[in-house]
Amino acid sequence: MNVEELNRLINSKPNLSTALGMEFISTPEADTCMARMKVDERNRQPFGFLSGGASLALAENVAGVGSSALCLGCACVGIEVSGSHVKAVAEGDTVTAYARLLHKGTTLHVWNVDIKDTLGDLISNVRVTNYIIKNKK
Repeated sequence: MNVEELNRLINSKPNLSTALGMEFISTPEADTCMARMKVDERNRQPFGFLSGGASLALAENVAGVGSSALCLGCACVGIEVSGSHVKAVAEGDTVTAYARLLHKGTTLHVWNVDIKDTLGDLISNVRVTNYIIKNKK
């Protein structure tokens, strides 16, 4: 999935993705996309670990980028995000979100997002449902 055009749009003005340090990555598969985020002062808890809320934001944003890449010109918004956090990640590490499309309907997309640390250990598993709003002409 090619997300380069969306990267330019995302990085053109301040937003949650840029504030938390997310970087979206194209993949060769048409039903997957990826994002990377360094754990630092923008997205950590006071204890020095990646915030669970930042993990959920990463998952929702990578799924949104994926839906947007599949439905160019549409607004793709998250309507449900549910996740489980299974391991802590310390400040200084980098996490990678691997998003895979489970369902592509005309108005709903469902994504599974696995977030892993640099060792490849699972940090969080998140399910994201996006609502696809077609532009009115």
